Amino acid sequence: LHVLPSSSEGFGVAEKIVLLTFISAVILMAILGNLLVMVAVCRDRQLRKIKTNYFIVSLAFADLLVSVLVMPFGAIELVQDNWIYGEMFCLVRTSLDVLLTTASILHLCCISLDRYYAICCQPLVYRNKMTPLRIAVMLGGCWVIPTFISFLPIMQGWNSIGIIDLIQQRQFNKASNSTYCIFMVNKPYAITCSVVAFYIPFFLMVLAYYRIYITAREHARQIQVLQRAGAPTDGRQHPPDQHSTHRMKTETKAAKTLCIIMGCFCLCWAPFFVTNIVDPFINYTVPGKLWTAFLWLGYINSGLNPFLYAFLNKSFRRAFLIILCCGDERYRRPSILGQTVPCSTTTINGSTHVLR
Repeated sequence: LHVLPSSSEGFGVAEKIVLLTFISAVILMAILGNLLVMVAVCRDRQLRKIKTNYFIVSLAFADLLVSVLVMPFGAIELVQDNWIYGEMFCLVRTSLDVLLTTASILHLCCISLDRYYAICCQPLVYRNKMTPLRIAVMLGGCWVIPTFISFLPIMQGWNSIGIIDLIQQRQFNKASNSTYCIFMVNKPYAITCSVVAFYIPFFLMVLAYYRIYITAREHARQIQVLQRAGAPTDGRQHPPDQHSTHRMKTETKAAKTLCIIMGCFCLCWAPFFVTNIVDPFINYTVPGKLWTAFLWLGYINSGLNPFLYAFLNKSFRRAFLIILCCGDERYRRPSILGQTVPCSTTTINGSTHVLR
């Protein structure tokens, strides 16, 4: 959901240059990063075997569409301080904005649930929960649910009931003779869409990642206890079991990685959705520039997702190096994983994928 009242005060020339440079960097980062994720999974057979990667590819596709179909038009209007594409395309662009950004957030929620079942449950439970059919249903939901808070209500004008006069007043600036693509929402729409698009997914992500965090710490503690209990009585130190050491490092890294993931998600989207609910109750007095800052902070999340969910993964990084280096043999699997550590099913489907 994106509510962006007109920034009637506009920007100076220097500000526009800085904005254009920054926005171009964000768009380029989002396009290249998400394209690289999609190509890597398509070309790497091992990546295609991991169930979580289906969500990551669909997430990358949603973020790619945000960077191609939504960000450029927002950047043009921001720099030109004028909307030149007509009222109908304004509605279409706004609907795409709501649809794609909500889809992106719902994908993040599905990834957190997938990782919860992979790490916190037994392997058999994970296989029963994450069947191909269930994955397909979850992916379908990530794309279908947002349509009920984007194209359907926006095209029907449900968001503007009771505030039409205020919207028309802000759509045209007589002083500068400029037209704006205004998307303002009434109180019921603001609450409903914010809850569906952010607060429910955020609540589920917090629960899932909290359980993963606790499980990872408990696994690491149990392994340390077992290693100490198995220490030899003759005082000589033997190297610890390779699999136990690997798992301990993997689970310990989980706690740190999950803090980064949740921290970035909250930093990017919480300011916007908190303001989105508050604004209708304070008579739409939030400044336009503040809306712009919060909106693009949310857009930045689409550029960060490839780094958080793929670039932190060792298998993805290897696939990226192969693509960028034109298939250089130095980066192929045997050279990097020559002495692989034995992994359990849970590690393959969950922890290893999340944490490396």
